[in-house]
Amino acid sequence: MAADLSQLVKAYDVRGVVPDQWDETLAELFGAAFVRVTGASAIVIGHDMRPSSPGLSRAFARGAATQGVDVTEIGLCSTDQLYYASGALNLPGAMFTASHNPAQYNGIKMCRAGAAPVGQDTGLAEIRELVEGWSESGAPAPAARTGVITQRDTLDDYAAHLRSLVDLTSIRPLKVVVDAGNGMGGHTVPTVLAGLPLDVVPMYFELDGTFPNHEANPLDPANIVDLQKRVREESADLGIAFDGDADRCFVVDENGGPVSPSAITALVASRELAKHGGKGTVIHNLITSWSVPEVVKENGGTPVRTRVGHSFIKAEMATTGAIFGGEHSAHYYFKDFWNADTGMLAALHVLAALGGQDGPLSGLVAQYDRYAGSGEINSTVADQAGRLAAIKSAYEAREGVELDELDGLTVTAADWWFNVRPSNTEPLLRLNAEARDEATMAKVRDEALAIIRG
Repeated sequence: MAADLSQLVKAYDVRGVVPDQWDETLAELFGAAFVRVTGASAIVIGHDMRPSSPGLSRAFARGAATQGVDVTEIGLCSTDQLYYASGALNLPGAMFTASHNPAQYNGIKMCRAGAAPVGQDTGLAEIRELVEGWSESGAPAPAARTGVITQRDTLDDYAAHLRSLVDLTSIRPLKVVVDAGNGMGGHTVPTVLAGLPLDVVPMYFELDGTFPNHEANPLDPANIVDLQKRVREESADLGIAFDGDADRCFVVDENGGPVSPSAITALVASRELAKHGGKGTVIHNLITSWSVPEVVKENGGTPVRTRVGHSFIKAEMATTGAIFGGEHSAHYYFKDFWNADTGMLAALHVLAALGGQDGPLSGLVAQYDRYAGSGEINSTVADQAGRLAAIKSAYEAREGVELDELDGLTVTAADWWFNVRPSNTEPLLRLNAEARDEATMAKVRDEALAIIRG
């Protein structure tokens, strides 16, 4: 019987519980399917610190090699280190990680040469179809020549590339607490930050895919409590938290206060625009703060609003030639990094901006954090379409209110906006609201929630 991969193959990647939903046998088929769909003659593979990652990664390599494709294994790495290898070596790549998911999960993030994304519309659907077929009929016939599997260390080259993009050599000395969450930041941070004028206080740098200290998802406030406390105890200048595969970073200021990813997006956008002579396109998704397009325009750039999700951001960056892109989820994308997302490069920009002036981080980011936001609020809803229709009905006749359906439903007035989006994988509606002041935001948020949960 063919394997049912409907719960395993998501919109942008493969992700599920090991061995319940997938195992090394399926990983081998994914390797063969990946090279068939990409038409590659050689690929690069990396993996995170999860207990199942080395075995799944090697099985994928075997599957690719049976089809005559040479494989470069870079071993333990962050997701953005895999993107670096894909870009620098100009090879399609596969990263074995489930990011911030619990230990029993694993997954594959795949890309074409130059770190171009592989999603449902760019090859993932075809990969799934091949794997489902082979799971029923048997593995595909091997090629006449078996590919060669070799190992290569790219960590030093990855670090050197990032540091070539942001100059930190002349910043004032900073004390920074870094929480790697037992994820891949513990592998990359020591090399990337080595020799800089930084006093790095490490937290949870031990690679441990069982996540013994806290979930490696810094967007959940519960997971940055330790970091906030340590920043205050150490009288540090800032704190940085990475997620499990270290492609996202989250920042806290000298008081332990969380800095919104929208403020980081605006800060980095202003730096990238300055680097490009005050010209360039900056991508932001539709639930980043109003402050992002404002700052982009103030610095001479052109803001472009997109749907949520890395495949949309990367596609829009390629189409527009954008120099930078940011999302509310702390994903940051750079033209100088093959349009791929790298939390480490965003962190270097924050360190450079802070170290290039004398004030505290809270003062620096205040200019980029202009509005009151709700954060993302999830509600379990049986009838997503019905609730969205009810919201549309409630607001569409109101004077001075505009509606658009680029991604879910966005309702915008002069002093506030909110967006409601359905989850692709769960019976949830996600609400994000923002207003010019806290009281207005709370009123708008509560009114929308009353309809969503009504």
